[in-house]
Amino acid sequence: MTDRTEKVGPSKSRYRVRLLGVRDEGEARRLLKELGCTEQGRRIMVPKMVHRVVRVDHLDSRAANILKQDMLSIGGEVSLPRDVFDYGGRTVSAIISGTMAHFRELIPKLKMQPFGLKDLARELESLLLDKGRRVLRLGGREYDLDERTLVMGIVNVTPDSFSDGGKYFQPERAVEHGLRLVEEGADILDVGGESTRPGSDFIPLEEELRRVIPVLERLVGQVSVPVSVDTTKAEVARRALDLGCAMVNDISAGRLDPGMLPLVASRGVPICLMHMKGMPKDMQLDPRYDDVVGEVMDFLRERAEAAVEAGVKRENIVVDPGIGFGKTLQHNLELLRRLEEFKSLGSPILLGTSRKSFIGMILDLPVEERLEGTAASVALGIAAGADIVRVHDVREMVRVARVADAICGKGAPGERIES
Repeated sequence: MTDRTEKVGPSKSRYRVRLLGVRDEGEARRLLKELGCTEQGRRIMVPKMVHRVVRVDHLDSRAANILKQDMLSIGGEVSLPRDVFDYGGRTVSAIISGTMAHFRELIPKLKMQPFGLKDLARELESLLLDKGRRVLRLGGREYDLDERTLVMGIVNVTPDSFSDGGKYFQPERAVEHGLRLVEEGADILDVGGESTRPGSDFIPLEEELRRVIPVLERLVGQVSVPVSVDTTKAEVARRALDLGCAMVNDISAGRLDPGMLPLVASRGVPICLMHMKGMPKDMQLDPRYDDVVGEVMDFLRERAEAAVEAGVKRENIVVDPGIGFGKTLQHNLELLRRLEEFKSLGSPILLGTSRKSFIGMILDLPVEERLEGTAASVALGIAAGADIVRVHDVREMVRVARVADAICGKGAPGERIES
């Protein structure tokens, strides 16, 4: 008997069907231009092609109901907890989803509503509507963060840092190392004299000055790139800025020294505010979060507001989610997986994954064999929105960054979103 069973394979079709990933309005505009659409057609269609999902917390339940009705009336969606009508003015969370066209229609509606919705309208406007190129000013230079990712080279003047402790402890060797990193392509040098590895103690002010100042005295004038000082102490930062440093990188986000934020404000230089749960001595002793991304974002938002209240210009604030500082392997992976969400803070994102222990845990490799793991985290971090990557292996990571930038379209002329 003949087997009449037909083998089922891919269906034959004259059509080529593709799923397009449209990340932003610039990309949507480019696709329509390639298609041959008119400028008027592009203007109408672009906002309809880009979809956004926004979570709002601490929303008055009455405001949540108004928000839902307004968004539904224009074809968008708002997801709310079950029985939200019974919350009686208590706060809830909401997830708003729709195209950019929906959000542009929603924002004016919310501006006319009570229960704090006017404030929400302003936040949505700031978050979603493009304001032009993003620029970081360092040492009298302007760095276009939409043009390329900046690579920050690490100069540890310490005897006990987790990766290269002791290698550049002598000032001469630290200076030589810094000069070499610049030759390898570093955009910024980050000089620090205090190890913040898990289990470490803070050192006295005098010791940190003794380690850092001789290096900065010789290095700042010799290099053609801005130098950042990695410290939690205002006096160290003051002395470093006096010598010509252009930025402060504070792992405590200005919490450990009340003089830090006023100092940075008075000097008009950028500061990087990093999240750290606990202190280096105890930060890796069973760190726990209910929502690691939400809690880290809340911390960075609060510290950014504290900096602004102290007089720091908002454009001088850089944020760092603090990979490895009070986080388990899974916490670190979750932060990296959802790094793009940190863009909503409105500040440049600095990412420090270089040679860190989470890479060692994944690959079961010692510090000196984590180059490829670092490269993977840097490339994916750039794709997710990192603006500055802080690394030990500058030559290799500059190459990784340039390729990642090219793939992500950084530096392409691209048309900007119209607000």
